[in-house]
Amino acid sequence: MWEGRAHGVRRDVTALASAGLDVAELHAAAIALVDRVVPCELTCWASMDPDSGAISSMTSGVNRIPAQYEPVLASCEYTPGEPHTFAALAQRGDTVARLEDKRSTRLNEVWRPLGLSHELRVLFRADHTCWGAAGVVRTSEFSEREVEFLASVAPALGAATRLAARTGARRSHPLHDAPAIIVVATDGTIRASTASATRWRDELEEVAPGRFAVMLRAAAAGARTGAFKARVRDAHGGWILLEASELLSDDSSEAAVTISRASGAELMGLLLKAHGVTAREQDVCHEVLAGQPTSEIAARLDISPYTVQDHLKSLFAKFGVRSRAELVAKLS
Repeated sequence: MWEGRAHGVRRDVTALASAGLDVAELHAAAIALVDRVVPCELTCWASMDPDSGAISSMTSGVNRIPAQYEPVLASCEYTPGEPHTFAALAQRGDTVARLEDKRSTRLNEVWRPLGLSHELRVLFRADHTCWGAAGVVRTSEFSEREVEFLASVAPALGAATRLAARTGARRSHPLHDAPAIIVVATDGTIRASTASATRWRDELEEVAPGRFAVMLRAAAAGARTGAFKARVRDAHGGWILLEASELLSDDSSEAAVTISRASGAELMGLLLKAHGVTAREQDVCHEVLAGQPTSEIAARLDISPYTVQDHLKSLFAKFGVRSRAELVAKLS
């Protein structure tokens, strides 16, 4: 019975992916499918930047988390030591995990005050890359059959989320948007900012309450372990780029966070990964975009012209084009 249900959900998810839905639309529809088999009081699904592991978008179920808890819950995803964050699960390679650590901030400060006590998380992967994740929360424990069901449908959800990431990957707002530079302390306090920071705050708050503060804290935390870069969705299907680097002073550690509209170049890697392009195919693709002929590509990459042609055929098939010109137009 359970395998039959899993097969049915995988089939329906594949059909949704083929319908050209964006990530939010796909996840909203898939939430309804999964809830029929694994019911819960609250659920939140995320798409994730495949390079940084940062959350790009969030979609809730029918019942939304009360607004006052959303900033706390979102902050937990970037708090060192918080168990089973989406990024940590993705890094470990887990597919399904129960929250059992009693020290969890989201358990003690979000779920328990709401009368909930059990959380299950599932990661959506495609070709070993994590494209999204979901958290489901309820009052009763999750059975082993429910855990097995979610693990069974997770690959289909990963493939569908990757496909949906192509929708809007080239979408952006006018390029006259002025970037903002914000100096953030380790506790998330803003020490200084340029005038355009207010507009970016309003735009991120349109995505979800508290999103601006959460992303600043995430960027500052990422900067402490090296340069941070993440692409996140805006409220209209476009993309915003966050970058951060650490600033060292005598009395404190601060990070300089830059918020800007994601350019076509910044979205290129996402688009290539979303189409399942291999590392070597990416190399060939970049050379094609630079206008290099086959002989020059072969020499630059130390491969034969025949191998270049094989990679081009694969690229044409993945992007549904028939020539270099069409491929360049597709990616421009």
